[in-house]
Amino acid sequence: MKKLELHWKILIGMLLGLVFGYGMTQLQGGETFVLNWIKPLGTIFIKLLKLIAIPLILASLIKGISDLKDISKFKNIGLRTILIYIGTTVIAITIGLVLVNILQPGNGISEETITKLTETYANNKGVTSKIAEATNQKNAGPLQFLEDMVPDNAMAAMSNNGLMLQVIFFAIFFGVSMLLIGEKKAEPLKNFFDSLNDVVLKMVDLIMLSAPIAVFALLANVVVSSSDPDLLLALLKYAGVVVVGLLLMIVFYCILVSVYTKKNPFWFLKQMSPAQLLAFSTSSSAATLPVTMERVEEHIGVDKEVSSFVLPVGATINMDGTSLYQGVAAVFIAQALSFDLTLADQLTIVLTALLASIGSAAVPGAGMVMLVIVLESIGFPADKLAIGLALIFAVDRPLDMCRTVVNVTGDATVSMMVAKSVGKLSKPNVKNWDDHLETVK
Repeated sequence: MKKLELHWKILIGMLLGLVFGYGMTQLQGGETFVLNWIKPLGTIFIKLLKLIAIPLILASLIKGISDLKDISKFKNIGLRTILIYIGTTVIAITIGLVLVNILQPGNGISEETITKLTETYANNKGVTSKIAEATNQKNAGPLQFLEDMVPDNAMAAMSNNGLMLQVIFFAIFFGVSMLLIGEKKAEPLKNFFDSLNDVVLKMVDLIMLSAPIAVFALLANVVVSSSDPDLLLALLKYAGVVVVGLLLMIVFYCILVSVYTKKNPFWFLKQMSPAQLLAFSTSSSAATLPVTMERVEEHIGVDKEVSSFVLPVGATINMDGTSLYQGVAAVFIAQALSFDLTLADQLTIVLTALLASIGSAAVPGAGMVMLVIVLESIGFPADKLAIGLALIFAVDRPLDMCRTVVNVTGDATVSMMVAKSVGKLSKPNVKNWDDHLETVK
């Protein structure tokens, strides 16, 4: 009997989670049961993925750079990566703005719905905390992101998943320094990081064995903790515009894969499906990163020299799905609250959303912080910011899940393009968790 592939197991887990979660909402005490007995299974899974994220980035990036033998190759990879990421982000924002201006979802929101949403969410802790966090980011200096990128304590940076860019900086600095001391002196360290990288990738394989159960738990929790169904229906048109835009971005990625890398886009989506489904379940590019790297390297054939740099950087600065959402959400809020936007304002949205995506954390909810920065850049009244966020807060979590899928797919697409451009895209070499099990029994 043919073994059921991982992405099908995860998809089944997701569907069962949705059904189970809905069933629990119909039972008295069902939500409490899910929160106490089901949710922890998903939380443990996310913690395990985050546990290995920094060791994987460190080992993979140092190994990748030390394998280059030539620093100029790294410069080529870095420059191409940043330019392609900027290009795809601008396209994503543009798609979002075109759709929201044509379909105008904000014009269909009634005053009654606006009032109800405001009363429900304007003073919500989630909304007020996002505004406060965005204010702190806005008050930072123009070069603050560069300052934040350089750690003053490598060990402290490695102890915090939120400091991913600092870990990347240290790993690049370390790897380049290994190249400069010569191959003979660097060999013991290189062997250590080669071995560490193999061990961490094996940990990914082991963690993924529990993925179907974990996504079941995560989706069940999302359903039982979802907002008022009536409010969700009122925002259906807005949510639909965002989802259509995100689907168009997936189509755009498939075109890039087909035209530039000469690979079958359906094959690409199939190989990436476990990472995409996890991105949907966790709403976190950072938590999904270990799985994304494993799929791109072993199942698609991107060389570690490329993937070890492109993917960690992408998880931090490439937020195509989130940036598209910024454009749609900003214009939607302006339409709903009768705030006129000029062409200059919409161009400002493109620029600000691009810059905000570079400094945004790869964690759930970061898009709301970016949105506040975008709204302030076009002169949106400060006293209406809470109302604006309240309008979209009810559907933010499900949309966050969708846009994280696009973020992860975009990272994988760019890694393939960069690998193809430097001759580092080869045949896949799939490794299973039990490859060496017989030898240690």
